[in-house]
Amino acid sequence: MKNDIANITAVSVDELGVLLAQIADLEKKATAIKNAIKDSASAGGAKPIEGNLFKATYSESDRCVFDKDAFIKAHGAEAYAKFTKTTAVFSVKVTSR
Repeated sequence: MKNDIANITAVSVDELGVLLAQIADLEKKATAIKNAIKDSASAGGAKPIEGNLFKATYSESDRCVFDKDAFIKAHGAEAYAKFTKTTAVFSVKVTSR
């Protein structure tokens, strides 16, 4: 699909909204299935689950994250600002009418 500003119409925006709604529904269904797999595996069920087309494997791990607020409290906002950078971010938000 070519990005062509001249071809953006009300129909294009409506199509985008419909697609995003379908994606949201699919993501909701996928999350529910993932949660069921996680709950089953956490309770002692099978960690790999074989389907006819796909295999789902449950795994656990620890994640280490940077606590920005604690850093600023301990070292100050100026120290934090020395190691941050600003980049342009673009987004398209679609809402129903």
